[in-house]
Amino acid sequence: MESEVVQYVHTPVLLAETLHYLAPRGENALMVDATLGEGGHSYAFLSHFPKLRIIGVDADPVIQEVARKRLSVFGERIHFYSGWSHTFFAEYPTEIKRPDLILIDLGISLFHYEKSGRGFSFRKGEILDMRLDPHFGPSAADLVMQLPEGELADLIYQNGEERYSRRIAHAIVEARKRSKIETTDALAVLIEKAVPLSYRHGPIHPATRTFQALRIAVNGELSRLESLLDSALHVLENGGRLGVITFHSLEDRIVKNFFRNQNKDCTCPPEAPICTCKGQRTVALVTKKPIVPGPEEIRANPPSRSAKLRVVEKVLEENL
Repeated sequence: MESEVVQYVHTPVLLAETLHYLAPRGENALMVDATLGEGGHSYAFLSHFPKLRIIGVDADPVIQEVARKRLSVFGERIHFYSGWSHTFFAEYPTEIKRPDLILIDLGISLFHYEKSGRGFSFRKGEILDMRLDPHFGPSAADLVMQLPEGELADLIYQNGEERYSRRIAHAIVEARKRSKIETTDALAVLIEKAVPLSYRHGPIHPATRTFQALRIAVNGELSRLESLLDSALHVLENGGRLGVITFHSLEDRIVKNFFRNQNKDCTCPPEAPICTCKGQRTVALVTKKPIVPGPEEIRANPPSRSAKLRVVEKVLEENL
């Protein structure tokens, strides 16, 4: 069924679990794949559930074109939206039925590391860009070359949880006085020299956390996450399910706390003598604890090792 010409490099994580928890429970269900990527999850859902329709959303026009070709065999059952998913939900068209299912996979596709040429990987000598939407905002090189040392150190620490953020930021600022830092390999070598010798030979490459921090900042991954969750939940059909796959503790903490708060009847502070918020829970937790990949999946697809799936069901009646 899939094209024999196009090679897909990204393996969708927690696929069986996602198909189980987000299985449509009615006829002609509509699903929004809010982070379409190469279309791996959508391909599986459309194959398993013949009456399901999907809207695929992605900010990267290049990878969305890959998904268009892959999913073209499903005809009118798949539609596409080019842009950021939080914008799509915030401007959700009233003429379209509310989605019964929403999937948000927050991982960066292997496609971006292997084929985009935009500098997501420190193992390649590419232009230091990292933007999912190549027309949106400053690049990673812009941040590296322009941010004051203190702001750069804070960014690396907050987005990457990098213990040597200040040493790395200082090394970057000193290096950029001499020449531009425009490529991934140049930045990676600079970081490697800035950290202690013992850190260079740790379990992960010493540039890993800094590259993560820059990518998160460039694409606003954390800053827009709560608004994405809020707007997605708002348009979700009552009784519908929202599943989110996270890959690092920073984003998982935001998702966990958002779902936990939406599951509360009262959001008043603990010290309040009486409830004044008049709150009402909007979701039920379908997964009490996050679903994680098993040993077989991790062996077959090592990038899945940090993945966590959380699923909620909308319970509060509201008008769109």
